[in-house]
Amino acid sequence: MDKAISSVLKVTFTLVLIVTILYYGKGILAPLAIACILSMLFVSPSGWIEKKGLPRWSSALIAVGILVICIVGLGFLLSWQLQNFAEQITSLKQNLSQILSNLQHWIQDRLDIDQGKQQAIAEEQMKGQRTDGAGVQQLVSGFFGLLVDFILVLVYTYLILFYRSRLKNFLLKITPSKDQEKTMEIVDSASQVAANYMTGLAKMIVVLWILYGVGFTAIGVENALFFAVICGLLELVPFIGNLTGTAITILGVTAQGGETNMILGVVLIYGFVQFVQTYLLEPLIVGNEVNINPLFTIFSLVAAEAVWGIPGMILAIPITGMIRIICDRIPRLQPYGYLIGSEKKAKKSFWKRKK
Repeated sequence: MDKAISSVLKVTFTLVLIVTILYYGKGILAPLAIACILSMLFVSPSGWIEKKGLPRWSSALIAVGILVICIVGLGFLLSWQLQNFAEQITSLKQNLSQILSNLQHWIQDRLDIDQGKQQAIAEEQMKGQRTDGAGVQQLVSGFFGLLVDFILVLVYTYLILFYRSRLKNFLLKITPSKDQEKTMEIVDSASQVAANYMTGLAKMIVVLWILYGVGFTAIGVENALFFAVICGLLELVPFIGNLTGTAITILGVTAQGGETNMILGVVLIYGFVQFVQTYLLEPLIVGNEVNINPLFTIFSLVAAEAVWGIPGMILAIPITGMIRIICDRIPRLQPYGYLIGSEKKAKKSFWKRKK
């Protein structure tokens, strides 16, 4: 009994220590974790390039260059669409003012709070907010912080790819001789699962851009491409991202003066895309790589957001999948792998179900 209690206390202390280190080391560890996942995507392509005779530094540089081109291209696309928003700013303000006026009248009719009281309540809430330019300073500081993190991710990705043999040899040196083969198998399996998941997710996002773009354009949504890109990118955060993207689109359509039929069309497109994503895209493109049950999928998302914020939510699924693989291959950790994993068979696509 005392031994069991001691074991539980050790596990609890270890978990608390890990969470504490992750929380207070976010600024250092989050960019490194993102770089590790990204570098896993380019291990196989880098190896193929090196077999063609190019040195390792060039293969790592090519990988980083591809990342930069993709991110800069996406930023250019979003900025191009935001320019269209800037041209419509006057009409958007008018529509928002009308919506706010209608909302005030609704509150007055239903809750018996006249517009004067509503204005007083709003002003009272605004008193606690600083208006001395601190908001602008915080925005600029956040932008430069994001830029520094972006550069760190690129540097870490390059260095991990360049020194990946040294990192592998380090693991072998700290592992007993009898366990070295199993260690390398665990590392290869975990990195392959993370790479396959992220690659499949990227392909699915591109398909979602096309589906949302065609759908929003068909029902007449202005700046349809912008909303399609936003909805696709938010798929990086499972469960929450697709709902958030649809909510942003509905708000945008409402601000543009869209009628009820257009809003209903956005909801129908969302439902159709979710059907296609669940029964066609995920089985065919993403597959069943991470194999985590829904309970720990949601738990990992919530816990990662509490520790690392948005970056944590993006990394939660692949990292949890890697943890499950490690637990499954170490006998004393197998109960935890069983708890995290799912016994469900690979999800069949709609067409296979029909057959």
